[in-house]
Amino acid sequence: MSGARRCLLTVHAHPDDEASKGAGTVARYHAAGVRCVLVTCTGGEAGDILNPAMDRPEVRADLAAVRRAELAEAAAIIGYDEVVLLGYRDSGMPDSEANADPANFANAPFDEAVDRLVEVIRRERPQVIVTYNDEQSGYPHPDHLRVHDISLPAFDLAGDATHRPDLGEPWTPSKLYYTVWSKTRLEQIHQAMLDLGLESPFTEEWFARPWQDERITTSVAVGEHYLVRKRALLAHATQVDPDSPFWFGLPDDVAAGVHPFDDYVLARSRVETAMPEDDLFAGIA
Repeated sequence: MSGARRCLLTVHAHPDDEASKGAGTVARYHAAGVRCVLVTCTGGEAGDILNPAMDRPEVRADLAAVRRAELAEAAAIIGYDEVVLLGYRDSGMPDSEANADPANFANAPFDEAVDRLVEVIRRERPQVIVTYNDEQSGYPHPDHLRVHDISLPAFDLAGDATHRPDLGEPWTPSKLYYTVWSKTRLEQIHQAMLDLGLESPFTEEWFARPWQDERITTSVAVGEHYLVRKRALLAHATQVDPDSPFWFGLPDDVAAGVHPFDDYVLARSRVETAMPEDDLFAGIA
């Protein structure tokens, strides 16, 4: 993109999602001079404390503040230039107390949530937006579903000059991607653990989940940024147990080389591009 500022905007549901989904991609583009902006839709207040060392009264007393601090640290490690908090409460899982809260993301007025994202898109002017998949039956968290639901109309309305001119000058993003984990990646991690004589946490139930490898259009090489991803995950000390075999079961040197890609589905594009891609900005002149 000669002479034009590149900007990548990612939309995530909770603090820690930015570390577990596409952190290496953002680190790579930030290192190349791309402005990287993170939208976090909720405060993660309803999430469990998954690290026993952090399950303390003073942490539980103001979990939202703790998670904001963790998010700021992780975003700085990854290389985000700005973090935008969309301002909603964590919706929790269906039938939970948090899920009934009218202030949560899933219960918020839909058009209001879309327009909050439209305002960010118009201000930041990204060419590329990364959001969540249209198929989330494997983990149908209400906030993850709502991230997807607001992102598509925001992608269209941001460039519509007739829509809410008070939200800023129109801006039309070029591409929208879904971030996905591939079954291939999981299989490779599982096999690497077995090859090293380690116990894998990935049971048959994991592989029986619905996967969408056949939809993947774009794989971004991120092997050299593995430690960025790991450090960002560890920054979420309430959410990520440093002894978790799920996240850290392999030695770093092995983990960095096992499926060293972040995978995406190109869901919307206003530019021509050839498949498969290895660059989210492919086709953007």
